Amino acid sequence: MFEPLYTADEMRAAEQGHDVKTLMERAGRAVADAVIRRYPEARRVAAVCGKGANGGDGRIALRVLAESGRETSEQLDGYPDVVVDALFGTGFSGEPRPDAAGLIERINGMAVPVVAVDVPSGVDASTGEVPGAAVRADVTVTMHGRKVGLVVAPGRFHAGEVEVADIGLEPAGTEHRLVTEAILRLVPRKGEGDTKYTAGSVLVVGGSPGMTGAVCLAAEAAFRADAGYVAVAVPEASLSVVETLLVEAVKAPRERVDELAERASAFAVGPGLGRGDDERALARRLLAGLELPAVVDADALFELEAADWPAPRVLTPHAGELGRLLGEESKWVDAHRLEAVRRAVDLYHCVVLLKGPGTLVAAPGEGVLVCGAGTPALATAGTGDVLTGVISAFLAKGMDARLAAAAGAVAHGRAAELAAHQVGLVASDVIDSLPLALA
Repeated sequence: MFEPLYTADEMRAAEQGHDVKTLMERAGRAVADAVIRRYPEARRVAAVCGKGANGGDGRIALRVLAESGRETSEQLDGYPDVVVDALFGTGFSGEPRPDAAGLIERINGMAVPVVAVDVPSGVDASTGEVPGAAVRADVTVTMHGRKVGLVVAPGRFHAGEVEVADIGLEPAGTEHRLVTEAILRLVPRKGEGDTKYTAGSVLVVGGSPGMTGAVCLAAEAAFRADAGYVAVAVPEASLSVVETLLVEAVKAPRERVDELAERASAFAVGPGLGRGDDERALARRLLAGLELPAVVDADALFELEAADWPAPRVLTPHAGELGRLLGEESKWVDAHRLEAVRRAVDLYHCVVLLKGPGTLVAAPGEGVLVCGAGTPALATAGTGDVLTGVISAFLAKGMDARLAAAAGAVAHGRAAELAAHQVGLVASDVIDSLPLALA
């Protein structure tokens, strides 16, 4: 269900008590094996080796490659077929010095496959931050277990395909973990004794005129995520449109929201809600008064204030929304995703899901969960509303808020992967694939 993600400190702890030379020999051989297996036609291999253990791994890889008949060099001169990046290891942080940055730029400019040792040089293994020049690897051979920086953006964009090499260390507990598809087994399924209400009853609040699509997508997604009952509360002016778009859901004006909430086991607020004073007051009132778990998304996040909420709340911002909540630019959030989501948890004292490549789920007193499922095709309007509906359904089924958020992200990403096409994918395509993702 969860795969460990190691920080630099956690890797050092895992290596304690082991013979360093033995570990390096195994690591270097693993890198050489990856080069031979992936690039069997490559005859000339160059490696950029630093002064530390990472450089030692690279030199051992060159020795093994030479023994297999390849021409090897620690210089980038000539025309290598493959470059091995062994400049920095997991202990590196900060911005590379100018001479190292120059080497990194030369590696990136070689126009040949790059195999990184443990982590691409310039990427912070513990956070995924990339403050300066960083190698763009085609393959990263990482030792013992994946590093945080290989799955958290922007570091994940530099890692290429990641291979985990067994170098003889025992598994160890880690603060942060990668979520696998096995988490979907935790999602409750409908049983023989269930009714439409006990199978998960969701209320979605939003849908102002001109934004009715958002509330409809969230409601449809909740149904496809196996909720038994879904109701939507929208302004009177939106009802006729929503009546046309939604068949199975109950539709009612926002004035009846409290009545609808009596039958709900979870609610979502924000999709197409609007940012006017009345809408913001409604969101605050529902979050402060309803003793139901809730997903807080889109417009409900606008100028959201921390409060002592009576039930679990899952905030689902993208980088721009989280930046506004933290008083930062969205580009700062993109560059410091791990720090940003943890700051949000400290501020709001609830579960926070940061959307984007490598979705992050954080909760008070817990490590961060990284959800890697999904495709670039999810970068299209409305998919965030779909995610809101999925998480709402899982909350309505009684799942723990943190696990519901993580499972929702995995189901959402898996549905996108299973969609019939990737080019031109729209949010409703993801909804159509949700039953397949949960099967």
